[in-house]
Amino acid sequence: MERIYFKIEINASKEKIWDILLGETTYPQWTAVFAEGSRAITDWQPGSKVFFVNAEGDGMASKIAEHIPNEYISIKHLGFYKNGVEDYESEEAKKWGDIYENYKISHLDGKSMLSVEMDITKEYKDYFEEKWPKALEKVKELAEG
Repeated sequence: MERIYFKIEINASKEKIWDILLGETTYPQWTAVFAEGSRAITDWQPGSKVFFVNAEGDGMASKIAEHIPNEYISIKHLGFYKNGVEDYESEEAKKWGDIYENYKISHLDGKSMLSVEMDITKEYKDYFEEKWPKALEKVKELAEG
């Protein structure tokens, strides 16, 4: 397991960026880079489950490990969600269990810095190293637009 890091400077308030990251209408816009039709089913509260699903309703089963509004959110991936069923036991699901994805916003010289860190297995590293910069550019575009 390895942790990968990405960051982008955005000329917008922390609150605006946070709303774009977690917003019901904006979340699907920036996460389309990963899967068209993406959405998050959750209330974003600490301890709550979250299902990150594609247009067909399949995806990841996770939970909100920590959430400090407008500053930090930590998501613990637990397994898969397919056809309305949570899967934590299959071999593929076990590869994703205990993987964290963390978002942090800080201020730097009057601008906001959005950083993302994610635990990743070797087989998915290239995919996420390609997709994350594009996703962050989309967040920037939405926040500054």
